[in-house]
Parts: sequence; structure tokens; C-alpha cells
Amino acid sequence: MSFILQKELKSLFGIILGNRDVFPNHLVKEGRKDIIDVMNKLGYEYIILEEEDTPLGAVETYSDAKKCAELFKKNSDKLLGIIICLCNFGDEKAIANTIKLSNLNVPILIHASSDELDKMDRLHRRDAFCGKISVTSVLYQYGIPFTLTKYHTCPIKSDLFKEDLNRFEKICRIVKKLRNTRLGQIGTRPNAFETVRYSEKILENNGISIEPIDLSEIFGYINQLNDSDTKVKEKANFIKNYTATKVIPEDSLNKLAKLAVVIENWVIGNELDGFAFQCWPSIQDNFGIVPCAVMSMFSEGLVPAACEVDISGLIGMLILQLASESPSAILDWNNNYGDDPNKMVLFHCSNLPKSFFKDTKMTIHPIIADQKGGEVSFGAIQGRIKPKPCTLLRVETDDLFGEIKALVVEGNYTDDPLDTFGGYGVIEIPNLQDILKIVCKEGFAHHVAASLNRIGDVVTEALSNYLGWNVHTPL
Repeated sequence: MSFILQKELKSLFGIILGNRDVFPNHLVKEGRKDIIDVMNKLGYEYIILEEEDTPLGAVETYSDAKKCAELFKKNSDKLLGIIICLCNFGDEKAIANTIKLSNLNVPILIHASSDELDKMDRLHRRDAFCGKISVTSVLYQYGIPFTLTKYHTCPIKSDLFKEDLNRFEKICRIVKKLRNTRLGQIGTRPNAFETVRYSEKILENNGISIEPIDLSEIFGYINQLNDSDTKVKEKANFIKNYTATKVIPEDSLNKLAKLAVVIENWVIGNELDGFAFQCWPSIQDNFGIVPCAVMSMFSEGLVPAACEVDISGLIGMLILQLASESPSAILDWNNNYGDDPNKMVLFHCSNLPKSFFKDTKMTIHPIIADQKGGEVSFGAIQGRIKPKPCTLLRVETDDLFGEIKALVVEGNYTDDPLDTFGGYGVIEIPNLQDILKIVCKEGFAHHVAASLNRIGDVVTEALSNYLGWNVHTPL
């Protein structure tokens, strides 16, 4: 069972083939076939000029540019990004005009094919190495952002270029989603947590909409459900199969199931991409559980759920999920690890998706139980985070400067010994002390989103280059 709202459509890219008449035409003809083969093998959809539309289906003149731009505009609602393929030098002006005339604000990948040492004669030499510099120079002049391949040149059919395409697709998905995102807010932030305040107006101006609902409304919907309701029973069984629940009373399990049913209905009804939840203290006082396990289940199902009404943290979770195509979590920058300056403990108490853990169990909430008693604190997910590479992301709306800013960090979860509770792990980051100074001096919150993948470059490229966010990258 999954909480994913809808299956993503295949990625659709527009392809521009560059050409220049003093260079070998057959290289463009071969390149056209190669890029189509690669796109088909990777499962991407594409639009490209036919060979009957322009010579070789390439773009070389203003007339060619108009035809290609019109093709792109007809598919503008589905087009995720544009791929420029230089099989020879190409015509930089025609390529720039194509993008300008299409009036599409999508990411652009610029590829240049490699020359071969034994094929440097007039019949085979490409000069795409030089042509790429010309294209980027003109796009820079036009104020059009673009993405580069890992290496300046590479063969179209190489594994290197396939990796570039996969990376580019993730960048495109982040950009497209963040320009039209809908997030839910359940309840209000805990009174003491001014650290998670955010500007709804700045987010809306950047394409991110917030749909709030009062916690009392959630309780009202829950009161309309019976323990015998089919959906409640299904959710209760799902929870039992999700993690060990041996110490959870049946009444608490049913409460968690009802909460999951109500939130799922609300998420689907409002077409939300994720939500942040008021996870304490009202729900313990007025309903008698902690919602951590339910939030964990949603995050595992790729509907990220952030605790303590941390909308900014939720945005970070969504971005990491889009970049990795896997669940993300939210944690606290929480403890030093002995006297090692490059290691720390990342912790929450805990709603992490179960795929983060070596092993999990559902228990009372250790902290809430101390305050309010175990009988109202069932539902926490506890376990140790797997030792894997990771990327951390903190997003903030900065009201002082009217902008969105972010901090992107990469590190590794380790197997270092630690005896504690909640959802936790030890992480090693080479320049940790410098990063913590940035966290403090730039006013970042004590929460940080996490992914068990190394995707910092993808995130940085999408947020900084295409969305114009102020991104700190002490990588």
C-alpha cells in the first residue's frame, strides 16, 4: 500500500540538434539517430524536428529556429526540459533564438560530442568542444540559465551522458514541482518554536501554496469514524504490517488508523504534495496518541510529513524526495559526538520513514511520556539510521531580505557506537564546524531534511540556477 497520489508521467524533453554548414553534415545525421536511441533506452519521451522539417532535423537558421520553437510551444504544458546536442560546432545564434522564441522557462542541458584522435580530418572533425563555449556564451548574454554535462564533451551513447541525462531529469522535476507546489499545514506551530516560523507570502510568490486546516477539524472528522469502519480496519492492519506494534494497545492503534484515514482523505481531496503536522502537545491532550507512526507511513509512501508544523522543513523533504526518488526525513541538528569535531548526532523522536532504519519498532514517545504519561504517547517510531551516504537540506524564507535561502550539505551516516532513543544516527561531515557556523549566523532552524543519497549537486543546481534561491553549498 502506498500514499502516492498519482503515477508520474514519463519525462518529455525537447531536443535541439545544432548544425553549421562548414562542418560535416553526416555527424548530425548520426547524432540524431544516437540521441533518439539513448532517449528510448532510458524511457524518456522527446520531441525533435523531423528531417523533412529542416535539413537533417537540425537548427541552423532563423527559419529553423522558428520551426523548432513552434514545436516546443505546442508541447509547453508537458515539456520538462530542453536538451541541446552539438554533434558538430553548431550555430549558437540559431540555438539561442530557438529557446528565446519558444518562451519556455525550463532547464536546459548542453551536450557536446567528443572528437576522436584518429578522426581529426575535415571529414570527421566535430569542433563541438569549441561550439559549446560559443553556445554558452550567447545564452549567458541572453540571460538564459543552463546546465552543463559532467565533462565538457562526451559521446552521446556513453554511460557518462546517460548519467548526465538522469541527473538532468531530477533537476527538471525539482524545478517543475516547486513552481507549482501545494503543501498542507495541520494545526499551528508549538508556541515555543519560533524557529520554524515562515513567510507564506514569500512561498506563494515562488509558486508554493499552503493549505491550512485546524487540528480541531481533524478531530471532528475522526469522531465521525467507527472502529468497525472498513478503511479504519485496513489502516490498522497496514500499521501492524508496517512496523512492530506489540506494545501498542488496540485502542491506540485504532486512533492512529483513524488519524491516517482522515489525513489521507484530506491530502487527496486537496491534491497536496506533503504536509506539516502539529504533533504536540494538543493531540496528546485531546486525542491521546503521538502521530509519529502515521507521519512515518506517509513519508515512506512519498508524501513527506514534517513534524512541529515545520513547513520550511517540509519543503526540504520534498526537494530531497524529488532528487532521489526515495523517502526523506526531518531531523534535529542535535548532539556533538564526543570530541570529534566532524561528527554529530542527528535525531528525532521520531517520525522517520522506516526505510531509513536498520530496524524499527513502535513504542511510547520517550519525551512525551515523561511529561504526560505513557497512556497518551503511543505511536513513536524508534530505530537507528542505516550507515549510508546522505544529503542534508535546510530551507528558510528570509523575511529580512524577502528571499528563500537554503543550506545543502553532504556527509555519511556511520556505525559509530551510540546508546540512545528515538530515530537517530551518527553522521560524519568533513567541515562540520564551518557548517554549524553558517547554520547559526544565517538564522537556519534546528531542523534539517535528510536523504540517504548523495544528491547535493542536483539540489544545488535546481534551486540556485533555475529557481534563483540563495543557496549555501559548503560541499
